[in-house]
Amino acid sequence: MLSREIWILAGTAVTIGLVHTVIGPDHYLPFVVISRARGWSLRKTLFVSLLAGIGHILSSVVLGFLGIALGIAVTRLKGVESVRGEVAAWLFIGFGFAYFLWGVRRAWKNKPHAHAHLHAPGQSHDHVHTHGDNEHIHVHGEEQKLNITPWVLFTIFVFGPCEPLIPLVMYPAARHSMTGVVMVTGAFGLTTILTMLTIITLSSWGTSFIRLGKLERYSHVMAGLVIFISGLGMRFLGL
Repeated sequence: MLSREIWILAGTAVTIGLVHTVIGPDHYLPFVVISRARGWSLRKTLFVSLLAGIGHILSSVVLGFLGIALGIAVTRLKGVESVRGEVAAWLFIGFGFAYFLWGVRRAWKNKPHAHAHLHAPGQSHDHVHTHGDNEHIHVHGEEQKLNITPWVLFTIFVFGPCEPLIPLVMYPAARHSMTGVVMVTGAFGLTTILTMLTIITLSSWGTSFIRLGKLERYSHVMAGLVIFISGLGMRFLGL
């Protein structure tokens, strides 16, 4: 039977998981802006977010269980998590900046231009569009390339630590039982992922009403900029 302390820790884990996710914009902003820029469906956005969230949680869980099994001091694991956090922040900064530059290049190539359409002999018309125009879709080589963006996000999230999980949740529970560790870790992980998916769903629904008009061609630029700023917030503000 689980002790009263474990139930208190489980409640604490839920609270920490909720706050940790809400105050960390890197948990949801990249998915919202990338989804909008690339025209993902909500289903795809949530699937990619779910995979990234699972990788984010499991990386710290594995490290925590390893530390408990080997008797490694929590201060040493906190040091490892701190290094992982810095790596993840710089990866976000690098990815955001690279995506920003790619977005600028794409926007430049996506300037409005005309295509001629030939019909009956002597009859033709031109239309001016950009390749982001949903009414005229023209397949080009660049769009046919493999989209690695979801995998980049997943990789960065695997590097990203859940800073409060090991010192505030796993190690205190380990003083009671391994069953307690599993319970409080599950409570933290489930809360974190559900909070991520809820915020992403609401944000995606809200941004779907925003019409950028001629600025739509700069959606990738804005996405890269948001991710870049999120990375800076992680690295220098501890978000």
